[in-house]
Amino acid sequence: MPGTLTVTDARVTYKLPARRTLTAVDGVSFTLAPGEVLGLVGESGCGKSTLARAICGLEPLAAGSIDFDGESIGALGLRKRPRTLLRIQMVFQNPYGSLNPRRRVGAQLQDALAIAGEERSTVDALLDSVGMDRSSAGLFPHQFSGGQRQRIAIARAMAAHPSVLIGDEPIASLDASLQARVATLMRDVAIKNGASLLFISHDLSVVRVIADRVAVMKAGRIVEEGSVERIWNAPTDPYTQQLLAAIPLADGLGTLPSASESA
Repeated sequence: MPGTLTVTDARVTYKLPARRTLTAVDGVSFTLAPGEVLGLVGESGCGKSTLARAICGLEPLAAGSIDFDGESIGALGLRKRPRTLLRIQMVFQNPYGSLNPRRRVGAQLQDALAIAGEERSTVDALLDSVGMDRSSAGLFPHQFSGGQRQRIAIARAMAAHPSVLIGDEPIASLDASLQARVATLMRDVAIKNGASLLFISHDLSVVRVIADRVAVMKAGRIVEEGSVERIWNAPTDPYTQQLLAAIPLADGLGTLPSASESA
């Protein structure tokens, strides 16, 4: 299927002193179909972010394969990013660290459009898509709140008109009041543009209301995968049951606020 991301037995290892190795991702397999939202959940250190970096070509695989639209994704190294990988974009956890503090927002968005060779969009259209005022183009990243900076980061990722959008803990550094708004914004922007979304988070209450499917990761492996309804109503793995039991009732699992609400 065009635009399908397929991860097969992916394994990522790191060399440690004394000839030891650390296996961060250990035989992970899943498929992300066009237009689908997959939530990848698990505790910190379970390998979620390492897997995301491997999908983007930022980490080499020790074994297995990652294929997008029929083409194999390898580690970039010092090579220029191929156009195929421009169709896979990632929004990182720290919105301030991922933006250049010395350049105006409009210039950074224009750079992203130029790199992608994208003529279907403009800086104004990108800002419109994430609910930011067009005057934001003339300002610097430090002049925005954390939620606004993450909106700008999403706009920059969408400049390449990606087929796959990856959120690597994109709400973890935000205030609790903003997390659901940014999460639903990512979902809405991806779906509106026909992209699939891999949303990585340890916040299961947010994942529940934005994802179609959920994959639960522990110690480098996916221990359970299924529809949101099935995972929440009938989890089979003890680790999944433990994660669900730890969700505070006060968090609420109702509907997300509109993406148009201020963040």
